[in-house]
Amino acid sequence: MQDIQFQCSPEEAKDEAFLLSKIKELGNVSPTSKIYFRWKKRSIDARKAQIKINCTLTFSENEALDNRLQGFDFKEVVDSSKVVHIIGGGPAGMFAALRALELGLKPIIFERGKDVRNRRRDLAILNKEGIVNPESNYCFGEGGAGTYSDGKLYTRSKKRGDVDKILQLLVHFGASEEILVEAHPHVGTNKLPQIITAIREKIIEKGGEFHFEHKLTDLKVEGQKIKAIQINDGAFVEVENIVLATGHSARDIFELLHKHQIKIKAKPFALGVRVEHSQAFIDKIQYHGRLNDDYLPPASYSLVTQVDGKGVYSFCMCPGGIIAPCATDTAEVVTNGWSPSKRNNPYSNSGIVVSIDPSDFKGNENDPFVCLNFQKEIERKCWELAGKNQQVPAQCLLDFVQKKKSQGFPRSSYQPGIVSIEMDKIFPAFVTERLRQAFIDFGRKMHGFVTNDAVIHAPESRTSSPVLIPRNNETFQHEEITNLYPSAEGAGYAGGIVSAAIDGMKCVEAIEGKIRM
Repeated sequence: MQDIQFQCSPEEAKDEAFLLSKIKELGNVSPTSKIYFRWKKRSIDARKAQIKINCTLTFSENEALDNRLQGFDFKEVVDSSKVVHIIGGGPAGMFAALRALELGLKPIIFERGKDVRNRRRDLAILNKEGIVNPESNYCFGEGGAGTYSDGKLYTRSKKRGDVDKILQLLVHFGASEEILVEAHPHVGTNKLPQIITAIREKIIEKGGEFHFEHKLTDLKVEGQKIKAIQINDGAFVEVENIVLATGHSARDIFELLHKHQIKIKAKPFALGVRVEHSQAFIDKIQYHGRLNDDYLPPASYSLVTQVDGKGVYSFCMCPGGIIAPCATDTAEVVTNGWSPSKRNNPYSNSGIVVSIDPSDFKGNENDPFVCLNFQKEIERKCWELAGKNQQVPAQCLLDFVQKKKSQGFPRSSYQPGIVSIEMDKIFPAFVTERLRQAFIDFGRKMHGFVTNDAVIHAPESRTSSPVLIPRNNETFQHEEITNLYPSAEGAGYAGGIVSAAIDGMKCVEAIEGKIRM
């Protein structure tokens, strides 16, 4: 087996005869050889007018290629005395459970929300009627926030662990092998529920436990150890080791830890708006006038700038996507974006967010809730201004830059509806002025980006946790509680499906290492 790399046009990248000729040209292959090949990596280079595909192919002569898919050894643990309790059934919790099965530990998952099927009904009510179920929504429920809000798998966290293993596991449970090839892999909101269900079924089949609508409500702490946990205000359950994988929106968990004087800290996060253009418009900008066709996917973008020493950047960009209502309580509004696997909706959206630091709140920077309280204040203000329902404040992008109230909107994919409200009535000046300057900068990088054909929706506020649950970098244990393993986004140690999954697995590996000692 050999690898070759080259660039070609989008049309050539889909032409098998061309690819075979390129292998023969670059691979010193005998003209009489039978060639077997497959894609190893593929990415788009659209920096110049002549768009290219970066290709890496694996090939062999006269011999079929080995299967690139991994096998996994999930052990029977139904009678295992080595138990790990996992709070949260998102990517960190589910992949922690899979790793536990590999290591012979019995995972017991408590998830406050519902399974994917029943969760879907609550999301339909949220979108159509604007009614928020605080325990079953876009953030809470089986699979976590990623299940119904996109499933992007791109991560820069390769130093944190084995990204390929996470992708291999997803393929093992039903994802397309294409996620092993694409530079920015994406499963899609329409396909993730089946994959999540398959993972849960495997966990249960091997003797693990998965309990839905089981919310952590209290702790019994003795010295430097959590002795027991309370679920749904019921009887306490004794525990040995706990992976806390509750996600960035489980605010009650931060309050619970604080009540028991378990150390937490304020943490930098980012907050801003979600901007929506037509996908055809973004395609035209990114592909230099060439519209999306059978040879190119819907175009994406990644934007970043510095304003007054603070980062402002695009977040969770969704080509061919939808803006969704992601509140987790009744008196707040929150936006996020998602895309189906084909990314074939006519809209394109992305968060555009400003870095927020505890030091932005002089005199209160040591309050562990200072960033969380600011996040809550913005979300509540949006709810109040937009009519105390799940409609969101909106403004045309050029109007925002020019400080004008919008008189009408070209469109919005946000199903509960939008209300014309100036962003300056929502955010403090240190947020709006940085956003304005950033949009001006982005307009220079993507000519035409700042237009009244684009609509900004407020707020994009759940980018990451505004609270850190501190842990030891080597043992993964909480700095003060020896059997508590804060994990992934909710604890401040990951951002997205892949990095959260890696972090959950690492926590279980640390537990197994401690048990073995």
